Amino acid sequence: MAESSHVFDATQTNFEREVIQASLQTPVLVDFWAEWCGPCKQLKPVLEKLADEYGGAFRLAKVDTDAEMQLASIFGIRSLPTVVLLKEGQMVDGFMGVVPEGHVREFLAKHGIVPGEAEPDVERIDTDESPAEAVNRLQQEIAAQPDKPELKLDLALALMQAGNAAAAEAELDSLPAKFASDAKAVRLRGQLDFARALEGAPALAELRARVEQEPADFAARDLLGVRLLLAGDAAAGLDQFLHILKTQRDWQDGQARKRLIAAFNVLDDADLVSTYRRKMAAVLF
Repeated sequence: MAESSHVFDATQTNFEREVIQASLQTPVLVDFWAEWCGPCKQLKPVLEKLADEYGGAFRLAKVDTDAEMQLASIFGIRSLPTVVLLKEGQMVDGFMGVVPEGHVREFLAKHGIVPGEAEPDVERIDTDESPAEAVNRLQQEIAAQPDKPELKLDLALALMQAGNAAAAEAELDSLPAKFASDAKAVRLRGQLDFARALEGAPALAELRARVEQEPADFAARDLLGVRLLLAGDAAAGLDQFLHILKTQRDWQDGQARKRLIAAFNVLDDADLVSTYRRKMAAVLF
């Protein structure tokens, strides 16, 4: 294939700028491959052809996992080829193995990526509203427009922001299947996973006290990080996970790394995520 401006090699050096930051404007498909991988060589021309055909609707980043083992580790790559999609600075979906061209087209289409068209802006809940006000407004809009399921997704997000995880999950589960891969739905699922981790957990004050008394109480520090994250103090929560990673990276089979990656996928603050991705990379590499 002729050289294309839509296809490039991603490395640890340029990943932050060319993949994460770039995905804030244009979706980036990341192809994790290796020279020795036969299936990778089958999938590669399919992805490159589509990147060229779609004319900038998405960019294709190719990661040689033999040369970039750290990147493969951060994304938890266990088999090749693995392809992940980043939008708005977050990983939103992916697939593994060789798939037909039609499958890749369907994968892109379900994320609103079609030939020759840029990704539309994602509608957001009015940040000037309180969560309770947003819930009330959305419930009224749904009553007036019951045939608009996207409003129910916004309601689920507002309910989660208001601290009602059970109601948020119920709304999310009631959505049509096509919303399963929506970036906002994926983010909310991640938040709900964090909320489930706190079932039966001690209160924030108790967890703080335990960590202050025994800094190596990683179980308490892990739960403290989750509580802070869900309470809106994301940086403080990420710091707890990062502390565990620095001190004992293999604790609970690498739980701190998994928490950080999961947090990156639920946070809606690209600058904060970018900062902590770099911090995590500095510890791992």
